[in-house]
Amino acid sequence: MTTAPWAPGSATGVGSLPGQDPREAAAVVLGELPDLPHLPELPGRGTGSDTIGRTAALLVDLAVELVPSGYRVTAHRGIDHRRAEDHLRRDLDAIEEAAETTGPKLLKLQLAGPWTLATGVELPRGHRVLTDRGALREFGESLAEGLTRHVAEVRRRTGAEVVVQLDEPSLPAVLAGSLPTPSGYGMVPPVPAPDARDTLATLVDAAKSATGHPVVVHCCAPRPPVALLRSAGAEALSLDATLLATIPATLSDDIGEAWDAGTTFFLGLVPSTDPTSPVTLRGLADPALKLVDRLGFPRTLLAGSAVVTPTCGLAGATHAWARRALSLSRDLGKAFVEPPESW
Repeated sequence: MTTAPWAPGSATGVGSLPGQDPREAAAVVLGELPDLPHLPELPGRGTGSDTIGRTAALLVDLAVELVPSGYRVTAHRGIDHRRAEDHLRRDLDAIEEAAETTGPKLLKLQLAGPWTLATGVELPRGHRVLTDRGALREFGESLAEGLTRHVAEVRRRTGAEVVVQLDEPSLPAVLAGSLPTPSGYGMVPPVPAPDARDTLATLVDAAKSATGHPVVVHCCAPRPPVALLRSAGAEALSLDATLLATIPATLSDDIGEAWDAGTTFFLGLVPSTDPTSPVTLRGLADPALKLVDRLGFPRTLLAGSAVVTPTCGLAGATHAWARRALSLSRDLGKAFVEPPESW
């Protein structure tokens, strides 16, 4: 495994925050997550600020527009595509301004992986991009070039080293063949695992080449395809750890093999929406502690081979909880390095 650029006990966010002010969001992230801050996403701003819109803004020589059913390929950059680019530009302006004060050494960027992007964008006739091999390949090549440019711009603006996170929440549905066709009466055929791996690997390789650092792949599904993600070259996997208590033995084995091989797990442990009862660090740590116990690893593994995150993006949280969730993630990461005696 490539040497991880983050320090033991680090914490970070998954991506999104509530609100519409990129400067406020940048200040919160850089203040609460000094070791591994991330470029905040603000989907509350509307069209073009969601994961698909933000990622589409990076495409080179491809454009999308918004239609009633979602994003669709179009021949020219129109108002929807330009709005997405404007949102991303303002986010970069905000993080550059905040970085002048805090000087982060490392910054994480998030974008949709190739399968989630190809699931969330339609071809002109309404079918998903993933149903057309030629279109899928063209989108993958365009996104790889756009990602490389994006990394270079962020590095130039902030002076920070960059880590890329590819978000693949749709990948399990792609593999299972559970995505509906435009008519709603059929299902898109499942993509064979080797094809899914190869397409993802192309973008993982591009991200690794652009940054020189391990690539994180995020999948918050209850049954993330851990083995496939690793075989695609991901050296860090971001999962919702609160969903792993009842996973089948095969997935437990996959996680154990990955950890044993040096994979870092970004463990979602802090609620992504306001909790209904008080939380404690020990209670938040419990899913991670039980996981390593069940797999037969020493709890000290969490100090160097885990990064703490909220369970998902924080767009649905209040501003107060979003800040608190990031603070708790930071405190929990430090507690894995120096656990309290009561643990």
